[in-house]
Amino acid sequence: MSVRENIEAVQQRLASAATRFGRSVSDVSLMAVTKTHPPERIREAYAAGLRLFGENRVQEFSGKASALSVLQEADWHMVGHLQTNKAAKAAELFRAVDSVDSIKVAEKLNSAAHAHNKKLNVLIEINVGGETAKSGVSIDSPELEELLQSVPKFDALEFRGLMTVPPFTEDPEGARPYFRQLRALRDQIASRKLPAVSMDVLSMGMSHDFPVAIEEGSTCIRIGTAIFGERTKQ
Repeated sequence: MSVRENIEAVQQRLASAATRFGRSVSDVSLMAVTKTHPPERIREAYAAGLRLFGENRVQEFSGKASALSVLQEADWHMVGHLQTNKAAKAAELFRAVDSVDSIKVAEKLNSAAHAHNKKLNVLIEINVGGETAKSGVSIDSPELEELLQSVPKFDALEFRGLMTVPPFTEDPEGARPYFRQLRALRDQIASRKLPAVSMDVLSMGMSHDFPVAIEEGSTCIRIGTAIFGERTKQ
């Protein structure tokens, strides 16, 4: 199937999942995750109507950026783990960073955003499964509270919500408890009405499990394989 056909299939499944739970299709954004995929495939997705894109690695996207500069309406998000030494480049390349997982990263991004005279939208990445191999703030860690309390000082960042990658299970239903945890955390944080903290975005769900994520309240699904096919090995 072509990229366009794959996108149409994903959109149909997105609409079906939203309808089952009485949600509007417009409440869920479809992000194409472009890790390892070449510019020509990304341009196909853009031609098919997608405007929201996610990249996992600063260095990889830096190498693609010039070839993708013609996609003037593309909205580029950094969705992979961000090292502090890559924060300055990330602030230059992306409109949003969806994987903030520490005060140090937020500090570096804030300084870099000021240097580029821009505002960056950010999400806090939550490690819902407590997996040591994954980045993200543990759901019950003091670091999360410290980050939330520090938000007002990051005046070049707009904290918009939460993101997660749950533990992988063959059965997509295995992700449901983790999606529910993230939604509950979002609701709990939102109820506190913390200064400068918005909880409008709940980024969860990928090619394997996105219908379940939508049923559990996701507002943004991050789709790579179901759009572009299997990743090229690097």
